Amino acid sequence: MSHPEIKPITLMGTTASGKTEAALGLARLLGGEIISADSRQVYKRLTAGTAKPDGAWREEDGRRVYLVEGVPYHLVDFLDPKSSYDAASFAADAHRLVKEITARGKVPIIAGGTGMYIQALWSGLDPLPPARPEVRAELTAFADKEGRPALHAKLAELDPEAAAKIPFNNIQRVIRALEVIRISGRKISELWTGKFHNALPTHLSRFLILAWPKKELTDRVRARTAASFVRWEAETRALLDEGYPDDCPALRSLGYPQMIDYIRGDAGQAATADKITAVTMSYAKRQATWFGRYRNVPRVEISSPADLLPERLLKAAEAA
Repeated sequence: MSHPEIKPITLMGTTASGKTEAALGLARLLGGEIISADSRQVYKRLTAGTAKPDGAWREEDGRRVYLVEGVPYHLVDFLDPKSSYDAASFAADAHRLVKEITARGKVPIIAGGTGMYIQALWSGLDPLPPARPEVRAELTAFADKEGRPALHAKLAELDPEAAAKIPFNNIQRVIRALEVIRISGRKISELWTGKFHNALPTHLSRFLILAWPKKELTDRVRARTAASFVRWEAETRALLDEGYPDDCPALRSLGYPQMIDYIRGDAGQAATADKITAVTMSYAKRQATWFGRYRNVPRVEISSPADLLPERLLKAAEAA
């Protein structure tokens, strides 16, 4: 049975902006289920460093579901750390889940900070060739050895238009652009249709962006890093001890390379925490830039956790 009257809610924001808390509040208020749009929380064994919500797998109505405070939380904690997951896979899985959740009479709440995933879900993707792990690994190794500017210089030589639009520090997009050239022999700029940069389709979902002042967000990132440090170290050490390579997809996640350096004795705890805070805030800046282009989506200014009340967020979403 379908429920066409049910309209999903898509909740966006930078890392540490309170998306999980907000999504859980909305799910309880509306009777909803959450779909994570976070490219790192998909991994098993990565919790402290990804801020994955603590939950447990349970059997529910013949389905195996990850429950967080009793709320079904989809697309988290299912992928091996050596495996890869991309925007196309997310879009396909999320579309399926939106249909399944609405068929149960529940409200799908998409919550996450991976802007490319959200854009892929609601606006579609350009027709690009699928990823090749061996090519991506080779390009990653080059960037690690020669530096990100050197990798970006290769892109500037082969596809100047793409290089002009992709910053050198957005390593994943630089690698993807070079990967497309290697696989297809065509410039990624020739394959861009433009639809990927469309405004979000507000007739398909209610959208919200959580926006914190920089100082308060930095304080939250610093506090979260300190609170999770011991657990983060333990889970990273366990993966390394089990033979997971430090360049496997999961351990390239934000903050994990710095934690690996700490475990190997290359940096102290205080310096490592500072580095993790710095790289996290750099990532948050890129996220904010991405979400800032959505002029047709309401921004909810947040200055304290009290501002994340679900009633307030729902009112903002419905007013758009």
